Amino acid sequence: MNVWKKYLHLFKTAETRRFAILFAIIYFAQGMSALPDQTISIAFKDQGFEADDVAAFFLLASIPWFIKPLYGLISDFFPLFGQRRKSYMLLTSSLACSAGLIAAFIMQYSYWELAILYTLMGFGLAYNDVLSDALMVENGKLHDLTGAFQSVQWIAITAASILVGLLGGFFAEHRDLQAAFAVAAIFPFTVLLMAIFFVREKKHAHSGPEAFQETWQALRQGFGERSVWLVAAFIFLFNFSPSFGPAFFYYKTDTLGFSQQYIGILSSIDSTTSIIGAMIYASMSRTAPLRRLINIAIGLSVITLLTYLAYRGETSALFIHMIWGVTNMITTLAFLDLAARACPKRAEATFFALLMSIFNFGTLASQNIGAQLYTALGEGSFAYTWLVVVSTCTTAAIWLLVPMIHIERIEVHARENQSGKS
Repeated sequence: MNVWKKYLHLFKTAETRRFAILFAIIYFAQGMSALPDQTISIAFKDQGFEADDVAAFFLLASIPWFIKPLYGLISDFFPLFGQRRKSYMLLTSSLACSAGLIAAFIMQYSYWELAILYTLMGFGLAYNDVLSDALMVENGKLHDLTGAFQSVQWIAITAASILVGLLGGFFAEHRDLQAAFAVAAIFPFTVLLMAIFFVREKKHAHSGPEAFQETWQALRQGFGERSVWLVAAFIFLFNFSPSFGPAFFYYKTDTLGFSQQYIGILSSIDSTTSIIGAMIYASMSRTAPLRRLINIAIGLSVITLLTYLAYRGETSALFIHMIWGVTNMITTLAFLDLAARACPKRAEATFFALLMSIFNFGTLASQNIGAQLYTALGEGSFAYTWLVVVSTCTTAAIWLLVPMIHIERIEVHARENQSGKS
């Protein structure tokens, strides 16, 4: 209870509490967008589709999430009805809700009809994600709450992932795809309501060539700032260290003999304990300098990775996943906090979306390299042990890059930019 009180005390004003609620609901809605996934998979399997057909479906549906920097550019450069965030949020949440409702009322659907609807739904949610992040960066730097706001976002999306596992399994068991989409459509509608009542964005006095020129100058200045590229490289290299990813799944399944149900339980434990990590980081971000938080995050990653050497059975796995959920969330939020503070004024949506794309690409690349290394070493316990050692060493090496980032300068620059914000 005291932890919750301390956490809520971070948002001292009505405005910061309003933004915290807004970010929580938008990210919860984003997490709930995965609700139909398991039901879609089993429905296509029942219709005789192969695994690669299902994989292609979800790859297509993921395309809107790969091009998020484009949404940032549009939002930053072209205000809609004089607003850069709210108007686009109303439009895209309406689109996501409509696509979900149409899918909910279709009784007979083809593969491509459902693919188009689900991709449109994903487009609306991905656009909302960029807009929400832009508001988080703008107002987080203004109130020195980027870390606290991001912890709210990740607590919300993690809570949604736990609920998705329970509800998604229920709908899949009953093959009720229509109900899954009907429930999923509720959440972009909730975002629509939040945009109407919680997003208070002043209309820009000028939204023509002059505003375009100001944004273009901000974009040019941002791309010309050495600190932005150093942060991008720093984030990429940290995530690029060979991680377990699919290799870890094979190790748990083939070598340790874990059941799929127990692997799912371990994933839920990760999600649950990560909420604690987000709350811890929210408090730390208000009292500790960002450079110290980055050093702590790297140290926690190194220590936790070493514990994976003891990952030899169900009991050890349980404890390690509990620890990893907390430390991984603290690490993730520290790097996202750094990315948020590095974003230049008036181009927040573009640059944060770009840095998040680099963040995600680094993670994806690390999983692929880790899987190749695991296979090259012959799989099994020996390959797993060496993968843990390599991942730990490359993560520890990131410490050498910290002095190059000039994190203190980034913090000061962020405060200076926002102090003059009208």
